[in-house]
Amino acid sequence: MRKAAFGSNGPEVGVLGLGCMGMTWAYDVGNRDDDTSVAVIRQALDLGVTLFDTADMYGPYTNEEVVGAALAGPYRERAFLATKVGIVPGGAGQLERNGRPEHVRRSIDESLRRLGTDHVDLYQLHRVDPDVPIEETWGAFAEAVRAGKALRIGLSEVGVEEIRRAQAVHPVASVQSELSLWTRDALAEVLPYTEAQGIAFLPFSPLGRGFLTGSISSFDELPADDFRRRLPRFQQDALKANLALVGRVREIAERIGTTPARVALAWVLAQGRYVFPIPGTKTPRYLADNVGAADIELSAADLAELDALPVPTGERY
Repeated sequence: MRKAAFGSNGPEVGVLGLGCMGMTWAYDVGNRDDDTSVAVIRQALDLGVTLFDTADMYGPYTNEEVVGAALAGPYRERAFLATKVGIVPGGAGQLERNGRPEHVRRSIDESLRRLGTDHVDLYQLHRVDPDVPIEETWGAFAEAVRAGKALRIGLSEVGVEEIRRAQAVHPVASVQSELSLWTRDALAEVLPYTEAQGIAFLPFSPLGRGFLTGSISSFDELPADDFRRRLPRFQQDALKANLALVGRVREIAERIGTTPARVALAWVLAQGRYVFPIPGTKTPRYLADNVGAADIELSAADLAELDALPVPTGERY
């Protein structure tokens, strides 16, 4: 896989990363298979993937353990390891935000223990806590850098003003936000800003939570414990309407002799110099398909056609 600089001051990493969340959380948890997940992570390394993204709240806590097991020993030095903090389990199955400095300080040590490493290459604030000034939270992140526990730090799901406020405290290495053919909000302000600042941009759910692959045609196909059953775009009427969007992606894929997943990922890759999509999978076949997107170069006409796709039916959440 080709590589690119992780922002203007970062090391070279594979242009496609691997989001590890679904290996233990959110997607079809009843069929969790840690041995297969470990094998997929190591297969990804062999295919040229270097960026692996996890978080303490995935599971919660179990995802980092699986990723740590996969990257143990000689595998660790081949990986650009990223994790996140800032979302915690709340009552009644809800998720809450916690950006208090003491939580960040404690959590980085716990993440390193679960990951089996003495540092992460990227430590990210999962969500900004509205009850804690971002300057205070980011100050604790900067402490992790000075202590050598994190080589660089990043933000997730933030606006430009929040990035600026964090930058005033310590350089922001990356911003992670959802970006795909059916979620383009970041293109308006955040991605142009990160591009101009030389900040890496990590699109999560670049395949529309799997929908843009064309593998989901009905709400009933989703496993009973799959969180997509709660998302507006996957409700039956919305899903049926959104199949037309996937059909257009499939037409382009058939015309150029590739798969819908590769077309969707190639479009995301084309959005900037420092864009590193992190599609998630726990299946060897889907991993190989995704990685192939790094070799797809869409024509100007293809990109224009994809740019013109209609907005999806239904909100993100």
